[in-house]
Amino acid sequence: METLNDDILQNFLTGKCTEEELVQVHTWMNASQENAERLFRLEEVYHLGQFDQYADPVRLSKAENRLFHTIRQEEQKKAKKIQMRRWMRYAAMTALLLLIGGGILFFHQSDLTHQTLIASADGGTIKEVVLPDGSKVWLNNGATLKYPPTFSETERRVYLDGEAYFEVAKNRKKPFIAESEAMRVRVLGTHFNLKSNRNSPVAEATLIEGEIEVRGNNDEGMIILNPGQRAELSRTSGRMIVKQVNAKLDAVWHDSLIPFEKANIFDIAKTLERFYGVKIILSPDIATDRTYSGVLKRKETIDSVLSSLQNSIPIKYKITEKNIFISAQQH
Repeated sequence: METLNDDILQNFLTGKCTEEELVQVHTWMNASQENAERLFRLEEVYHLGQFDQYADPVRLSKAENRLFHTIRQEEQKKAKKIQMRRWMRYAAMTALLLLIGGGILFFHQSDLTHQTLIASADGGTIKEVVLPDGSKVWLNNGATLKYPPTFSETERRVYLDGEAYFEVAKNRKKPFIAESEAMRVRVLGTHFNLKSNRNSPVAEATLIEGEIEVRGNNDEGMIILNPGQRAELSRTSGRMIVKQVNAKLDAVWHDSLIPFEKANIFDIAKTLERFYGVKIILSPDIATDRTYSGVLKRKETIDSVLSSLQNSIPIKYKITEKNIFISAQQH
């Protein structure tokens, strides 16, 4: 491809390229060093506010001459850094075409800390995301996480809609902040679970390890959690409360295993309700003073899990739509 349509170049410089046009630009740019250098010059001229002279070859030439005069006055090392940043941008734009099909969208802006990557889990899957600082996030089905490709020098900030389990890399000089529509969690390095769906009346933050600070986004208060505690914020009343819970049960969904340690039938029922979005109704004849320890493997249906559970606990069950009735198995 020897030449490129002027309209396509203009669309590229103004950020209005279609995917097809973007492919054409990159094909043309990679065809020769001369093409790449010309695109580099046009971008510099445009960003210096000269784009209104784009269609006039004489004025464009003058603008380019002014540009080269400025560049020649800079140190050689600085000029190399500028060129390297440009090629990094081109590489990132090429990567965009690949990332679109993988559940991550890239929104181009002028600075890395202002760009946004979006990861989402759908189709009944759990998605693992590794953040720029090495922190790991597991997104539950339907959850969406927004984060920058590079964190700022003062903090590590992400935004969550849905439920996610966080393993935050320690960095005392750069706090990690997980924001949602209802609440935000601030940590230095720890493991916690955050559940904040837009349509849910309650937002929850559960601490598994370390220490976190939880705040409501509308001045509902601030709470420091210890391991084994869950902060619950009611969107209706604006009240935030703390509960002592089996914190690991809130977060076990991320590795597809459901471990129970001295859990009674009520604890097990609540965990299964959370996992599968069902309502479990327990019969009064079920023994509540017995506890159970072990690990259940997460399965696709609640029916399969309950069938496995019957091997350890004497129960029988009946499923009616999203309601499950559990009673004692008579011997």
